[in-house]
Amino acid sequence: MIEIKREQPDDWWEVEALYDLCFAPGREALSSYRLRDDVPPVAELSLVARDEHGILAGAIRFWPVHVGAEDALLLGPVAVHPTHQGEGLGGYLIFEGLEASKTYGWKRVMLVGDAPYYQRFGFTRLDGVDMPPPTNPERILGFDQAAGGWSDVTGQVTRWTR
Repeated sequence: MIEIKREQPDDWWEVEALYDLCFAPGREALSSYRLRDDVPPVAELSLVARDEHGILAGAIRFWPVHVGAEDALLLGPVAVHPTHQGEGLGGYLIFEGLEASKTYGWKRVMLVGDAPYYQRFGFTRLDGVDMPPPTNPERILGFDQAAGGWSDVTGQVTRWTR
């Protein structure tokens, strides 16, 4: 039995420890982290999954960014504890997060990741959207929350300033 809830302030360090466990050392040196510096994740969309013992099994966060003159969400990180990998929990967190972002009126979501994995959720490669270097352009993917959400949206991805 897994329970999905909004991440609470008291969950922060436990979620960070999960990310440290699941990702390579130096993850915070990635360019996507420069977009997150001093910007809080979107609280309504950041989720934690806990097992029947209350142990953190997975987590997902979304961050507001600008793409050119438009607003977007940056999905990530999403992680599942190794003891729960292969159960579909990561996919479920992504699905729940995308559904919630639609409810809150976001028109577009992006991420940096492997297209073969994220295509099943509806993500496609974004042309004309530039992440800070050294991001591989082939890994910049987008999801339309509204019809045409990414139409004519191009430019540099920059930190949220509102």
